[in-house]
Amino acid sequence: MNLETVMQELEALGKERTKKIYQSNGAHEPLFGVATGEMKPIAKKIKRNQALAEELYATGNYDAMYFAGVIADPKAMTEEDFERWIDSAYFYMISDYVVAVTLAETDIAQKVADKWIASGEELRMSAGWSCYCWLLGNRKDSEFDEDKLAGMLDRVRATIHDAPERAKYAMNMFIATVAVSYVPLHDKAVETARAVGPVEVNKDKKASKYLNASDNIQKAIARGQIGFKRKYVRC
Repeated sequence: MNLETVMQELEALGKERTKKIYQSNGAHEPLFGVATGEMKPIAKKIKRNQALAEELYATGNYDAMYFAGVIADPKAMTEEDFERWIDSAYFYMISDYVVAVTLAETDIAQKVADKWIASGEELRMSAGWSCYCWLLGNRKDSEFDEDKLAGMLDRVRATIHDAPERAKYAMNMFIATVAVSYVPLHDKAVETARAVGPVEVNKDKKASKYLNASDNIQKAIARGQIGFKRKYVRC
């Protein structure tokens, strides 16, 4: 399959209702409104194809960019490639669920994520923290530096309330993910969540709301999920 045929198939799968949902979350034209599950049959035919993924991502079409992440070969991507992808990620569903997820399957994941977290740029920060969530939920505890992660929890505790909007979401999720998926720092993450308390988001809009990592952690404890690891980062 080539770029033209994939775009035709994606367009045929588009639904106006799904398109409106994506737009309400920040997507803009061009997009078709394809449910992610509907992409699986096309992905099975293509499998991994980095060259095609690059062409799809470059279209700027949200559905094509998402599908690029599905068929990308992360190990064929360099740090420069990821910088190019994050530069084009114009809202969180691309930065956190395409770029960060793809990055999480590489050996350079922590190096790049650390740089993005330190950047001060909203979507880079969001992608960096999200990447750690994907990593922690998939890789063995032994693959992480406990002191480093402890320092990251301290950083979240000190800065989350003043962080950019989307970074708040990812940082809040980081606390919960450490508590659930990284057993050595479970207690520290629980304490961090308690100290941070509710985190206000959307405060410049009418529908202001609060994130609370403690609630997510307690639900996971009740379900017996402490120590949870997923087999694959990408479905």
